[in-house]
Amino acid sequence: MGIEELRGMTRGGVLAAGDAGFEAAARPWNTAVPPAVDAVVEVADADDIAAVLRYAGVAGRQVVTQPTGHGATGDTDGAILLRTAALNHIAIDPERRVARVGAGVQWGAVQAAAAAHGLTGLAGSNPVVGVAGYTLGGGFGWFARTFGWAADAVRAVDIVAADGTASRVTADSDPELFWALRGGGGDFAVVTAIEFELFPLPRLYGGRVMWAADKARAAFDLFTELTEDAPAELTLWLQRYQIPGAEPTVAIDFAYLGEPEQGRELTARLDTLGGVLADTRGVLTPDRIGTITAEPTEPSPSLSRGELLTDLDGAVVETLIAAPVAPLLNIQLRGLGGALAEPRPDCGARGPVREPYALYLLGLGLPHLLDAIRSRFGAIVDRLGPQLTGAKPYTFLAPGESAELAFDPATLARLRQVKKDRDPRGVIRANFPVG
Repeated sequence: MGIEELRGMTRGGVLAAGDAGFEAAARPWNTAVPPAVDAVVEVADADDIAAVLRYAGVAGRQVVTQPTGHGATGDTDGAILLRTAALNHIAIDPERRVARVGAGVQWGAVQAAAAAHGLTGLAGSNPVVGVAGYTLGGGFGWFARTFGWAADAVRAVDIVAADGTASRVTADSDPELFWALRGGGGDFAVVTAIEFELFPLPRLYGGRVMWAADKARAAFDLFTELTEDAPAELTLWLQRYQIPGAEPTVAIDFAYLGEPEQGRELTARLDTLGGVLADTRGVLTPDRIGTITAEPTEPSPSLSRGELLTDLDGAVVETLIAAPVAPLLNIQLRGLGGALAEPRPDCGARGPVREPYALYLLGLGLPHLLDAIRSRFGAIVDRLGPQLTGAKPYTFLAPGESAELAFDPATLARLRQVKKDRDPRGVIRANFPVG
């Protein structure tokens, strides 16, 4: 069966390699990753998804779903890529505090709709990240220390199975698949919609305080002190930046779920460090959570690495704080703990994370920089070896890494069994497959 036959099976557009517009449609969010697929289907509805899956099963092809292109790995040669931007419906039920959103919806749109009712979803830091991929991988952002993983807020998932059958999955209808979909990635079915809990957020205070790079050690000490005794409602990230053409800087970003006066009191130590270059602290609404870090909202080339840290002692200061950032763009430390570390009887595949800090390293993914960036990643990991557990959040995985790094052996074995039971021919392929 050829791509021409697929065109006749779907209402949405089908683009094959060589067609005008194919490269743009297939391009990942990270433009350093090659668009390694044979065709792109811009699906119109769940029926299109079912048709593609049935076609792929007969043709012996794999199907990859990427609503926005985040998380692409470049190792999907021969696959058919589903773009789900047309599945963009959002329904907010303020009485039940529930959102139901299509698989093409981005977090910024959800937050804007929920904010009108004084509610929030468990969004990440960037408003253009897709809800579906983020949530399937667990999802942790500014509110995770208070409310836990985004995946654990899911109440129902609409899917199309590998054989093209559509269904609604809940804890009652299919508990094993429901468990896997909440944090185990997108390897088990193609999601068409997600229903998840919203949380009341009457007040939110946060922002960024930035200093010149010579304040890096002092800012790190403040970050360490603040995270050690922070209540679950307060989340802090330390950022070191080296943007090409600009002077290096250091910043502490934070969000506090509560009254501004209390937030100011909890973070008052930030005012003890002079020489502030920028200060964006203020009252926020949930739809403006992305302004804290002001991350890029357009595709760009990058190379990244994520790790989990057991502590911030010893080699951390030398390796992450005293040494220059370059050739990297960003060294980020996130305070974890709180609800993220608490076991829940109804949790999904993600489960608790015991490490108190996450490390995220980012470089500009241009060809002439790649070797230096990879070398720096390796040097950092070598120096921090005893303080790295080797585990990673699923959404921190980078091209070339495996889902084995995101799950303990028992969880991984259970996920692989779900995959074997639901998709024995391997028609569906996640960005980071469990099998």
